[in-house]
Amino acid sequence: METAGTGAPRTASGAGRRGIGARLAGAASGGLLRLVLLVVALFWLMPTVGLLLSSLRSRQDIAATGWWKVFTSPTQLTVTNYRSLLDNHAITSSLWNTALITVPATVLVVVIGSLAGYAFAWMEFPGRDWWFIGVVAMLVVPVQVALVPVAKLFGKIGIFGDISGVVLFHTAFGLPFAIFLLRNFFAEIPRELLEAARLDGAGELRLFVRVIMPLGGPAIASLGIFQFLWVWNDMLVALIFANSDSQPITVALQQQVRQFSDNIDILAPGAFLSMVVPLVVFFAFQRQFVSGVMAGAVK
Repeated sequence: METAGTGAPRTASGAGRRGIGARLAGAASGGLLRLVLLVVALFWLMPTVGLLLSSLRSRQDIAATGWWKVFTSPTQLTVTNYRSLLDNHAITSSLWNTALITVPATVLVVVIGSLAGYAFAWMEFPGRDWWFIGVVAMLVVPVQVALVPVAKLFGKIGIFGDISGVVLFHTAFGLPFAIFLLRNFFAEIPRELLEAARLDGAGELRLFVRVIMPLGGPAIASLGIFQFLWVWNDMLVALIFANSDSQPITVALQQQVRQFSDNIDILAPGAFLSMVVPLVVFFAFQRQFVSGVMAGAVK
């Protein structure tokens, strides 16, 4: 009786504790979780907002007070800095160079990676598994290891310092991850779909375009976003392989800091433009990005 009597309150207490935990978990998964995520998102966007407001203030205002001063003195906001930016040939040409580097490097990695991923997943050829192991092994090769030998190679073939050399380097180092990612995704496509298309007379190219590409859209979109963000924000490769005529925005801003320590009126709008383009790309394709991540997780 005593044992039973003492056991009952413990069971009730345990049930009470579980009830409190369940209520806390329910609250965390509801409005409280949304509030926490909203606060985290605001903190994450705060540097971008601060950079935007700084780019809309004069050099004197930036030196005197912080960017939050605009909320009490909105008259500080001006577009003069962006007018000066458009008159700075080094910045404007570097933005164009960044696009000329990023877009081809992204397109080449997506196209070649998709074709190679399909070949490794569904085509039979001698040494396929060993070739794929070699591709996976290249994932662990650091970029820094290849800078000097590749620079010497590019110098011999005459593309060192040119935009094509920067594009080629980014493409070469982006392909191993692209092939690995897309091969694993394409391998999960039901074999019956491919066999049915082949019975209808579809060749490999038509099969790739009509069946593989639509089904692999989320993974391909995720790869494109990753590659675009990596190349756009890169400075190390461009610092080595690009000259003054082909340097992207990251190197141009670094050169501005080194040469002129007080030209914040140029650096702030230039840095904001450099930052806002990847943000726009990510938010514009976030649905495809999430779909690709979730599809890979389910598979």
